[in-house]
Amino acid sequence: MANERNYFEEEPDIIYIPDDEGNEEEFEVIMKFEVDGSDSKYMMVVPLEAGENDEDSDEVYAFRYEEDGEDLKLYMIEDDAEWEIVEETFNTLVAELDGGNDHE
Repeated sequence: MANERNYFEEEPDIIYIPDDEGNEEEFEVIMKFEVDGSDSKYMMVVPLEAGENDEDSDEVYAFRYEEDGEDLKLYMIEDDAEWEIVEETFNTLVAELDGGNDHE
């Protein structure tokens, strides 16, 4: 009998995003999801470099993304309405993960 839980215990998904100065920063992808009623795909990422600025280590960033073969294109979410939908979907998914044992 295969243990499907191993799928979730793989190495973290790491992506590199250039900052304003062109330096690549490492981010861990904590969640990918699609928004109902839309073809858009989103990912939530957290910076891997938690160091001197510990108060910033709780920051979660959201990007809309497209996969083009091996290439990953990220887009900033600049529309307030789109951001609200993404945030609401993320919060709902996190709540489902936290309370995932409540299914009857």
